[in-house]
Amino acid sequence: MKAAGQPARDRTGSPCGSPIIPSTGKSLLVTCLASLLSLLGPLWPTAAAAQAPPCTQLVASGNPEYPPYLWRDANDEKVLVGAAAEMMHRLGEEIGIPIAVHYAGPWGRVQEEVRQGKVDLIAGAFFTLPRLEYMDYFQPPLHSTRTVIWTQAARPFDYRKWADLRGKNGVTVINNSFGEAFDRYAEKNLRIDKVATLESALKMLSLARADYLIYEEAPGEAFAAKLGIKGLRAGKTAISSEDLHLTLAHQSKCNTGALRGRITQALYKFQKEGLMDKLVEAAVRRWSGK
Repeated sequence: MKAAGQPARDRTGSPCGSPIIPSTGKSLLVTCLASLLSLLGPLWPTAAAAQAPPCTQLVASGNPEYPPYLWRDANDEKVLVGAAAEMMHRLGEEIGIPIAVHYAGPWGRVQEEVRQGKVDLIAGAFFTLPRLEYMDYFQPPLHSTRTVIWTQAARPFDYRKWADLRGKNGVTVINNSFGEAFDRYAEKNLRIDKVATLESALKMLSLARADYLIYEEAPGEAFAAKLGIKGLRAGKTAISSEDLHLTLAHQSKCNTGALRGRITQALYKFQKEGLMDKLVEAAVRRWSGK
């Protein structure tokens, strides 16, 4: 039975439910706090332990068959060059973290590498809801592109709306997206073969193994010219006009709020300067050898 005015004690005899700390003239409150911290100390992470390791480098990749934005360097095929690659180097300088732009395989493989966190950034991706499951999208976009219908000049057909593609055989590159709305329509209504590379798709069209190819206008034109494939034409009516975004993998060890903020600020600065338009012009000249 406790005396009147005394604090309640547990079976150890401590006034705060922990082993008694010898009194040194400290107040009861300080004694209780010291006891509590001694118990929680081993369980409570220190600031040093909780702090993530510093981000010293980022790895970016993207569609390697996407001139003038990205393509493999003829001198080192493990490296990607082009307008988007140059943008990544400028971005690295702006945020103070170097960005290496590597070839990580075909476009489908690149997306899987990002899903697993082996690649940090995609330097150019269209927005789709499924991709939100494994990567963050940045605003503003890097650039805007037009996706068109490619046909043989000798076998054209009048394309004005999506329904005009019904009953025909199309081809495109695997894991490509042309906007949420068109992707849903195509899945339900169109016959479209998907191949691993743009080169394969262009050859299928040139050999009349497909009635049309769906691909972005500038990259398709640049790649056909490089391969020497003639007799193809891009339709005047676009399938879609989509923004090309920079993305960051959820599994990236560098994905923090602080880094995302720095990248976003840099992208707004580049947009104001019109940087990507200038880089695209230079990349077109480099790709064509002029």
